[in-house]
Amino acid sequence: MNAPITVERFEELSELCGPLHLAIGMFDGVHLGHKAVVESAVFSAKRARGVSGVLTFDPHPSRLFRPQGPTRLIMPIEEKCAMLHQVGVEVVIRKHFDEAYASIPAEDFLAELKKALPALSAIYVGENFRFGQKRAGDVMTLIDTGNAIGIEVFSAARIKHNGEPISSTRIRGDLEAGRIESANDLLGYNYFADGVVVGGAKLGRKLGFPTLNLPWQPECLPKFGVYFVRFRVGAPPLGASMTDADPAKAGAPTWSFGIANYGIKPTVAEGEPPMLEVHSLAETQLSEGSLIEVEWLKFIRPEQKFASLDELKVQIAADTQQAREFANNG
Repeated sequence: MNAPITVERFEELSELCGPLHLAIGMFDGVHLGHKAVVESAVFSAKRARGVSGVLTFDPHPSRLFRPQGPTRLIMPIEEKCAMLHQVGVEVVIRKHFDEAYASIPAEDFLAELKKALPALSAIYVGENFRFGQKRAGDVMTLIDTGNAIGIEVFSAARIKHNGEPISSTRIRGDLEAGRIESANDLLGYNYFADGVVVGGAKLGRKLGFPTLNLPWQPECLPKFGVYFVRFRVGAPPLGASMTDADPAKAGAPTWSFGIANYGIKPTVAEGEPPMLEVHSLAETQLSEGSLIEVEWLKFIRPEQKFASLDELKVQIAADTQQAREFANNG
């Protein structure tokens, strides 16, 4: 194949050249545990001169089974697909998940998949993968049914951090609790936000701490508060935070340190949607309309409501000093 592609229908892959090595799962966040599965498919496909692929689902199955309380995703599916391509996946299948697909008996799952994707040669899943009607299928089901139709099954053991399995659920808990350094360890890259800077009330400028304002509302909201961050201009394609840009390359964006508040600004604008406000520790040319990427590095304190703007200004100065210490200590 040539350039990596993302498709929504199996029929779009009718002309695959070479055996298809397919990783299957939600892969929300594309964390270190997910990479153990996905990279196995990528490496095996290269060795077999085949095609590496990922089958993921949209919407998340919880929206079908628990519509009153669905899983809050770490990242939108477009970002996830882009990150999967960065890992080396050539084809991402963004399969619509509905009642018809959920009702396929586990024993029929691989046969149906092989029918839709004749080039399918091997599948790759995590050891706790469940699938099919009522989630009745597991890895042994895949092995039994796969052997019957010539599909190899590879299952990856769960990767652990500090003795506990890495999971998207665990990362969501870290983000919601402000444990950003732990979340970054589990993700294997720095948690990030990107988008276009918008204008604001310029209160930060009046207080002596001008900010770059980024409207940003993921499903899984990080803890409202103040963070030590780094940011850069002209963010590369979605997911580029997984690896640093090479500063030796001409025109590569460089990182700048800053301090950021994420929340609803209860002192001055309570009730508004969450906003990410970044104050640069150095002079910056970025302004309204700039495309920026922000990586979250350390949690400093929870968001709070102050009795006056003077109290707020004093606290911002203290927060900024702490961020400078982080920056100076590397």
